[in-house]
Amino acid sequence: MGLDEVKNIITNIQQGNISPIYFLMGEEAYYIDGISDFIENNLLSEEEKGFNQMVLYGRDVSVEDIVSNAKRYPMMAERQVVIVKEAQDLSRTIENLLAYAENPQPTTVLVICYKYKKLDARKKLTKVLRQNAVIFDSKKLYENQVPDWIRRVLSGKGYTITPKAAQMLTEFLGNDLSKVNNELEKLQLIVKPGEQITPQIVEENIGISKDFNNFELQNAIGERDIKKAFGIVQYFAQNPKNHPLVMTIALLYSFFSKLLKYHSLTDKSLAPKALGVNPYFIKDYQTAARNYPMKKVSAIVSSIREIDMKSKGVGAANLPQGDLLKELLAKIFD
Repeated sequence: MGLDEVKNIITNIQQGNISPIYFLMGEEAYYIDGISDFIENNLLSEEEKGFNQMVLYGRDVSVEDIVSNAKRYPMMAERQVVIVKEAQDLSRTIENLLAYAENPQPTTVLVICYKYKKLDARKKLTKVLRQNAVIFDSKKLYENQVPDWIRRVLSGKGYTITPKAAQMLTEFLGNDLSKVNNELEKLQLIVKPGEQITPQIVEENIGISKDFNNFELQNAIGERDIKKAFGIVQYFAQNPKNHPLVMTIALLYSFFSKLLKYHSLTDKSLAPKALGVNPYFIKDYQTAARNYPMKKVSAIVSSIREIDMKSKGVGAANLPQGDLLKELLAKIFD
């Protein structure tokens, strides 16, 4: 899914297997923009685009306007391209596309960019589009899938990245792929193809500290390095805007939940797959498992939940984020 499906759609277009309708929908705008931009830039020659390519916006047109444009014949070209951006603005009337979807104009390529929404699978329009069109459902990646996505995108452009650098970018940017890609493009201007992107390069050019971040805090806790962990938390307390408590709690909750699962595995060689973790990072779980027996990990998961509730004002009067994190560390290292 995702990257492979996008490559498949683009390869088909390059080979001349072109669908009369591309319905691009779903939560992840990055892929929708990628396919739409590829069609906009590559399907027609520059000379053909003037008369035969138009970009419409959902808020400015009706479904009927789209259909009448799609039914036009191309001028001095084999086909015309009609791209509808922000088509989610037409969600109330999108079913009106049914008659056209049943009998699309063979000389038109109609691209519908239906971001952050999905068609109702039970409706007839969806069933007809599955037969006569390419439907692409662009799903959000889970955060733990983003480092691998970063690696694959860079690899396709001739770069490599260390697992820690990919993790730093993910922690800082989350799973908004457009945002991640913008930062990757910045790095590609600085690093020569064939070179490896390291934590040092990420720190110098993206502004993420390689020593004071959630990933390093997780490691310090896993290794029971009390001094380092409290040092990082102190840094977070002084920079709360750049290190929101909610992110730190989510990461630690995920880490200790996976550590519970690691403890329960009889065959530890299955850990990467069972935990959904890059094999490179399994050593962190091995270390943490030695430092925290299963019973202690259960208690820590409860403490994280408790601090999460306190951070939301339940059972505690607006305590500073730094104080809550220090309280959590005290419970973890107890």
